[in-house]
Amino acid sequence: MKTRVLGKTGLQVSEIGFGGEWLERHPEEESVELMKYANEKGINIIDCWMPDPKSRDIIGKAMKGNRENWFVQGHLGSTWQNGQYVRTRDMKYVKPAFEDLLARLQTDYIDLGMIHYVDTAEDWENLQDSEYLAYVKELKAKGVIRHIGLSSHNPETAKMAVRSGLIEMLLFSVNPAFDMLPAGEDLEAILGAEYRYEEGLAGINEERAELYSLCEAYNVGITVMKGFAGGRLFDAQRSPFGTALTPMQCIHYALTRPGVASILCGYDTREQVDEAVRYETASEEEKDYASVLANAPLHSYSGECTYCGHCKPCVAELDIAMINKYYDLAVMQPEVPATVKSHYELMEHHASECIGCRGCEERCPFGVPVAERMEKTAELFGM
Repeated sequence: MKTRVLGKTGLQVSEIGFGGEWLERHPEEESVELMKYANEKGINIIDCWMPDPKSRDIIGKAMKGNRENWFVQGHLGSTWQNGQYVRTRDMKYVKPAFEDLLARLQTDYIDLGMIHYVDTAEDWENLQDSEYLAYVKELKAKGVIRHIGLSSHNPETAKMAVRSGLIEMLLFSVNPAFDMLPAGEDLEAILGAEYRYEEGLAGINEERAELYSLCEAYNVGITVMKGFAGGRLFDAQRSPFGTALTPMQCIHYALTRPGVASILCGYDTREQVDEAVRYETASEEEKDYASVLANAPLHSYSGECTYCGHCKPCVAELDIAMINKYYDLAVMQPEVPATVKSHYELMEHHASECIGCRGCEERCPFGVPVAERMEKTAELFGM
């Protein structure tokens, strides 16, 4: 299992993670063993937004005696009231719910203390100078939470959090279908079975692209939720592209976004764990989401680099996809971020070495004018 650094947290998290919300579907012992099996396969990060006692007990029992081999995303503000999940900032519920999380997980610390579910500008503004945020900072100061994160589905709100400097990582919904959607606050509408994509949508939404760029520039690592769009992308009838993608292709799409460190998948069985982990040894053909999107009857990403790697191999040995990624990250900011410039300069080969043969353009599924972009990149970075 490959690992990636989760932004400024410095944590080395597995590329394939564990989204824990399905654990409660099964008998406790079965779910405990499933989580242990995932860890044996190299998965070392789990998200626990769930407030229900059963899910938390399962995670605690699965980590017992092995706590140091797990990174936990534990959410503050996800509470269990009268047998139901309630999101709240009311401290009479927030504090007991977090203390319950620690007790049931059988731990005295949470690696990633998550400001839970912030999807509106109003919610973000209300957090400032609040008793809730003071509690989060207090826990961080005491080492009870090691790093502060935030979960959101709205790129506009997430950008506010990234720019604030408060958060070290972000839990965000990433998949090729959601990436076409304009920023919005109505999550239920987006996730609902009746949602219909507009015919004019094409390529990644600018707000979402800018969010990924900001995360890279601010070194805010991203862990991915809803990478499969609730399974919608596996069904040609429900997919906005008019064709189906595979889990492997969705995983690869998420992991090629700027700033992304890990995709958190939900599992019911060992076989599903094996299928996700198989990403690490899968062929380029199995991972290839680009050909599917380019040939889909709806919503092509025409002209946009999706960093898919179809341009390989380059006769000048350029890593064209990575160069394009650094170019896109750079031009989305008023000035080229120092981190992006540094990463680009450390590359073994630079855009100025392009010989203009355009062989890569013949292989690109999206018709990206690669040679032209190499010229612009060389001019931008001076090499």
